[in-house]
Amino acid sequence: MEAEFQARSQQAITLFAGSNYGSTAFENEKRSYPRAMMDFLAGNREKAIAFLQSEDADADRNAHTLGIDFYSGFTLKGQVRKYFYFGKYLDPNYRQRMKKAMGILTEKDPLTRTFLSPRKFWSASTDNCDTWVDCRNTDNLKAMREVGVYLFAEETGNEETRKIYKERIRRNVRTLYQIGQGEWDSENYLGHAVTTYVNLYDFALDREVKSLAKSALDWFFTEGALKYWRGGFGGPSKRDYSQGNCVWCSLATHELGLYFGDSPLADPKPDADEVHLITSSYRPPLAVIALAHKEFKKPLELLNSKPTYENWKLGKDAAPQFYETLYFGNTFQLGTLAQGSGGDWNGFKMMAFNTKRGVDYFIAATGTDSTSISTSSIGGDNVAQYRNLVIWLNNKPLAPFQFFLPKSALIETRLGVTFISYEKTWVALTPINLHLEGINLTANKKIQSRYPDDQILTAAGTGRTLTGFAIEVGEQQTYGSWEQFQQSVVKKSRLTLNSSNNGVAEYQGVFGQVKLQYQGNKLPKVWRNGHYHDWRDHFALYQSADGNKTPIYSGWKSSKLKIEAGGYKFQSQSE
Repeated sequence: MEAEFQARSQQAITLFAGSNYGSTAFENEKRSYPRAMMDFLAGNREKAIAFLQSEDADADRNAHTLGIDFYSGFTLKGQVRKYFYFGKYLDPNYRQRMKKAMGILTEKDPLTRTFLSPRKFWSASTDNCDTWVDCRNTDNLKAMREVGVYLFAEETGNEETRKIYKERIRRNVRTLYQIGQGEWDSENYLGHAVTTYVNLYDFALDREVKSLAKSALDWFFTEGALKYWRGGFGGPSKRDYSQGNCVWCSLATHELGLYFGDSPLADPKPDADEVHLITSSYRPPLAVIALAHKEFKKPLELLNSKPTYENWKLGKDAAPQFYETLYFGNTFQLGTLAQGSGGDWNGFKMMAFNTKRGVDYFIAATGTDSTSISTSSIGGDNVAQYRNLVIWLNNKPLAPFQFFLPKSALIETRLGVTFISYEKTWVALTPINLHLEGINLTANKKIQSRYPDDQILTAAGTGRTLTGFAIEVGEQQTYGSWEQFQQSVVKKSRLTLNSSNNGVAEYQGVFGQVKLQYQGNKLPKVWRNGHYHDWRDHFALYQSADGNKTPIYSGWKSSKLKIEAGGYKFQSQSE
């Protein structure tokens, strides 16, 4: 495994050799510092070090810290590794100036020290801060601030500030193990989380803090291992930008794939932030790697909970906000949220095995914005899932629907059921008061640059009270051949809308049954194979659907994480 990790690391380093770094203005260090560090590792040491210790473009605005920029969280992350890992290659005078500036920054909590007017980030003006350090509180930026300030305070002996930030870090890790993370399973920000906490793991002198960093990293890589597969990242996710719906397309896959591999394709465009992982001594537990490789008995169904955003705030830990069903077949993994998609979260995503590409995607959404199909929603979606069966309902009679699928998929319609064939996985889509309009060429053009091998199938409600669809997913291990799958679905599967006035739809599949009663903006009422399922009784972060032995378990506020996969066992807990 280590040899494979080093090989992937070297491939990434080689691709950044001789690259342009960019500038140090505003938050540009987010990209320029990691690129310079990668180029250093590629052998261009003088050029890289000259850039890393050059005067900052905003030096005059950082006069209070001797011209060293410690403002943005992304800049802090780069400054940490620049000083602690590459520091021995810096000019001694520059390194000493950095240390002195760190001492000035952390004499007091920099979050309590202010400028006369806010300073700008790249993002909207409402995010700007008047504090000495980044005041933004998204999970990833908050972590960058707290890790950076802690390490600087520890390095310079500012004990009061160090203790303040140690307690903040402890509280964050404790929250992670009790109720999960607010930016849960993000196809983008999970990558930022791991590249932040490796700084703490690698450079903290306090053994307890180092242990907290390892606990956080073990959690994040476990979280990622469930959604990562063969270079892809799938299933429901928070803060999904619709940019990760192909192999090696999301930031999280670059970071996770460096350790997990397991893809037929090498990462063609690694992220420069991988430098933090390449130069780190952290390695995920073997059980977590086996989890990523899906080395557990399948099929497997998990019923998981996800917390509210900014879940570290007072009162945000009363109950989960999202409820996830995650099903692993032999050739696919399918995940849904009871609430569907909306805002910045994705509530329906499937990945299917592809020999050459790694995985293909199948995504469903309401709305008309194909460029943000992961989170596109007109609101009011309700979803029920039982294993390989899903019902999706919406109460807007003319609701628009979109389906994202590969151009290589074979599409056939038989007796009102649309069958979609992937390489080894098959989907039977039964409309509910929904007219399938066909492949949308206009939408295809919009996604062409990002997803040249995929397409959009659109549909619209027929004007009835409720609209939506049911799907049944099959594979050889359960249904035999593609032809047998079609025959079985046509002969045995049935959609029942007899109680449509009460918002009830029931789908009897070949091997199971799922039923949904529409509840608008509330959690839907769900029956799984004939049994009423009350999501309010399922708070556990990760648990098996049938209560049997599962490769992963973490109870709500249990502060424990247990993993068993590939013949390995791992347990971690937070006090």
